[in-house]
Amino acid sequence: MEKPLRTFQHDAGMLLVCLIWGLNFTITKAAFHRLSPLAFTAIRYALACALLVGVVRLVEGPDGRPRGALFWRLVWMGFLGNTLYQITFVFGLDRSTATNSSLILSSSPAVVAVLAALLGFERATARTALGIACGIAGVAVIVLARPGVGHAVRSGDLFTVAAVLMWSIYTVGLRRVESLSPLRITAWTTYTGTPGIIAAGIPDLLRVDFRTVDWKVWGAIGYAAALSLVVGYLLWNRSVRAVGETRTAIYMCVTPLFAVLIAWAVLGERPSPWHALGGALVAAGVIMTRLGAMTRRVSSP
Repeated sequence: MEKPLRTFQHDAGMLLVCLIWGLNFTITKAAFHRLSPLAFTAIRYALACALLVGVVRLVEGPDGRPRGALFWRLVWMGFLGNTLYQITFVFGLDRSTATNSSLILSSSPAVVAVLAALLGFERATARTALGIACGIAGVAVIVLARPGVGHAVRSGDLFTVAAVLMWSIYTVGLRRVESLSPLRITAWTTYTGTPGIIAAGIPDLLRVDFRTVDWKVWGAIGYAAALSLVVGYLLWNRSVRAVGETRTAIYMCVTPLFAVLIAWAVLGERPSPWHALGGALVAAGVIMTRLGAMTRRVSSP
């Protein structure tokens, strides 16, 4: 009974992450009307770092710096999974819609499968290849096939595609830091990713009149830092460690469901038949890709 219970707990945790991240698209998009994406993200990460220092000390004691190659691996993971991922994500979300961004990001498990196969972590099967093709087709439908979409939205979608690549590399990289707890991985990749985000946000921060930033924006920053970043990354990393990126990644199909419904209700982003077709192709691709990986896993080198 203990193992099924533990699996259920991780599944419940990932459903919570899906809800947190699904809501984050709308909350963050709304905040961009008052605060630029880079300024918002810089403040968010500064707050997240402060929160993580306290959480790590409370849960695991003093957070000593990892040494040697492990430290530099975390630096690269922080740069890819936080600095580059967040910058491309917020640029994409600002230019496009919450609906588009969430659907495109849900294709990341297919990219994870490609990277895992290239690195020898998993063998590619016919089912995996078909799933990857479906995922690519779904993203293409979302980005290219919808009529009447302006250049700004398409450029935002392309930024989001870049964010998918950054997040996928980060997820595969989690295999190489198994000596650390999920909490310390979350903390150190956030610490190492934050300087680049703040540096990118300084020009926008200097132009902000903070007297005009209302409580709704501060609430959005708090939500995005404490829940979407700290809690979301922690539960994601813990689930990858416990049940593997294969099972964890399938939940990326659930996040857009929450995101699209919330964006429709709050932002008035009515989904089109193209969104439904693209989302269905992405979801089918993710499921086929990850089920293919489940049947033909090989051990990590």
